Amino acid sequence: MRIISTVFFLLLFISITGIAQNFEGKLTYQTTYKSKVPNVSDDAFTQMMGTSLEYHFKGGNYRINSNGTFLQWQLYRQADNKVYTKFSSSASILWNDGAVNPDEVLKSELNRNVVDVLGYKCDELILTCKSGVQKYYFNSKFRIDPKVFENHKFGNFYEYASKSGALPLKIVIDNVQFTLESNALSVEEQSIDDELFVLPANATLEKNPYN
Repeated sequence: MRIISTVFFLLLFISITGIAQNFEGKLTYQTTYKSKVPNVSDDAFTQMMGTSLEYHFKGGNYRINSNGTFLQWQLYRQADNKVYTKFSSSASILWNDGAVNPDEVLKSELNRNVVDVLGYKCDELILTCKSGVQKYYFNSKFRIDPKVFENHKFGNFYEYASKSGALPLKIVIDNVQFTLESNALSVEEQSIDDELFVLPANATLEKNPYN
């Protein structure tokens, strides 16, 4: 069950979203994992979580669609400050309170002009946390409004947003269970339908029991 708990944190690490007044559209990542879990291979971890994650952003809301065999989608709704996640293993949708964060940032470091992603020179933000080390690479062209996410503490979300003010174009997460690398393949400005941020009718909701 610990892997499932880690999945929730992982999604929040890479869900720096809801572009408020600056951006409405879609961002697609290509993602790979190196497993540190006995009897779970790199390929198995990657296929379970998805090689492709597609993010849709509008205002203070976001939706993530995955091609993974285990992870199906995740939804953050600013109105109730909750993160909803759907896994193939459960008929219920699990939710986490955005105001509660079991993790903690111990130290942060900002380095300028470290790497190019999609032709954009990116700064690097390193967050050293209780859970491990998180590295985010971002360009100020893709700005976000941190104030929109002041209550979104879960997964160190606001910690990242307040220090970067931008979408990450590359992410590297290292913890005791895996090393993740996620690279943006495309960023597209487009109109997003509000229906994407509506929970399925008659959905069964359960509080995430794993953290």
